[in-house]
Amino acid sequence: MKPRVILLSTFLTPFRSGAEACAEEIALRLCDRFDITIVTARLQKDAPKRETLQGKVPVLRIGFGSPVDKWLYPFLAPCTCRGIARYSAGGGPLLLHAILETFAGLALVFCRVLLPSGKRILTLQTLNRSFLKGPIIRSAEHVTAISEALRKIAKKKGKEALLIPNGLDLSLVPNIPKVPGRLLFVGRLEKMKRVDLLLKIFKEIRAELPSGVHLRIVGDGSEREHLQVLATTLGLTDRVTFVGKLSPEGVYKEYAEAEIFCSLPKTEALGNVFLEAQACGCAILATRTGGIPDIVKDGVTGLLTDIHDFSGQLKGLRRLIKDDAFRKTLAEAGRMHAKNYDWSSIAMAYRKLYESVAQS
Repeated sequence: MKPRVILLSTFLTPFRSGAEACAEEIALRLCDRFDITIVTARLQKDAPKRETLQGKVPVLRIGFGSPVDKWLYPFLAPCTCRGIARYSAGGGPLLLHAILETFAGLALVFCRVLLPSGKRILTLQTLNRSFLKGPIIRSAEHVTAISEALRKIAKKKGKEALLIPNGLDLSLVPNIPKVPGRLLFVGRLEKMKRVDLLLKIFKEIRAELPSGVHLRIVGDGSEREHLQVLATTLGLTDRVTFVGKLSPEGVYKEYAEAEIFCSLPKTEALGNVFLEAQACGCAILATRTGGIPDIVKDGVTGLLTDIHDFSGQLKGLRRLIKDDAFRKTLAEAGRMHAKNYDWSSIAMAYRKLYESVAQS
C-alpha cells in the first residue's frame, strides 16, 4: 500500500514562486511512489475546485474563489485533510507536508489537532515572516529548510532541520548565444529587492561603459511604476528595458542571453533566480545575505557584497562588465554548480525523507 501524502501549499500555478515550484515538482516526480494530493487555496472564481496537475496529481482548491481564501486556508485545509484521510482510511501511512511556514504552516498546526495520527513535515521557505514562526516550526515532527540561514532559525526554535534546497528544471535551459553587454535582473519589483539600488549603481558607471551594455529588468510588482520613473530621472531609458512578467520559457531565454545577472536584495531565503542564472551561464553579482551564500560562492561562481557596501557593489559590477576572462570563468563554474540542483535530485531527497517518516 502506497504511503499517502497531502501537500499543503496555499498557492500554486498561476501564483507560482519558489515554494509553489517545490510543491508541484515534488508531487509530479514522486506521484508514482506515493499517493499524493495537493490542497491549495482557490483564490480566483474561475479556478476549478478539483483538477489534476498535468493529469497526474489530484489538486483540491478550497475557499470561495477570492483573495481572502489565503486567510481562510489555515482553517479550511485541516478539515479538507481530515476528509481525505477518512475517504482513504484503508490506505498506507498518512504524511502531511506543509510547504512554507506562513498560511500552510499554520494549517499544519491545526492538523495536529484534527489529524493527530498524521505525520507532520514542514518545509521552511522564507526569511520574510516571523509571525508565529516558533509554534509553526514546533508543530512539525520533521522539518526541512531550503538554506542554512533557515536551518539556523529552526535550531533557535528548538528543531533540527534537514537541508533540502529548492531546485530547477535544467531541461528548460536553452542553447542560444549570449548577447554581448547584456545585464539582467529577474524578480518581483518590490522594495526588498532593491532594484532602485541597482539602477543607481548602473547610473554611476554608465559613462564609462561601451554603448552595447544594457540592463533588462524582468518581473512585475508594486514598485514597477516608481522604478520606471527613477530610470527616466537617472537618464537610463536608453540603457534599461522593463520587460514585465514572462512565461518560464521566456525567463530562461532572458537568462540564456544575459552575460551578467545582478540582484542585490536586503534578504533572500535561498534565491532560485541565482540558480537559474547559473544554469544559463551568467556571472552573478549579489548580496551576502540569507541563503544566497549557499548558492553563490564569492570569487568562484559570482561576486558577493555586503548589503550596504555601495562602493563594493559598484566595483563588482564594473569588474564583471570589463573583465571578460574573469566573468566567463565565474559563469562556467556557476553552470557546473547548478547541475547539482535539478528537481529530479531534489525530489529524490524528499523521497528518502517520506520513506523514512512513513516507516517510523
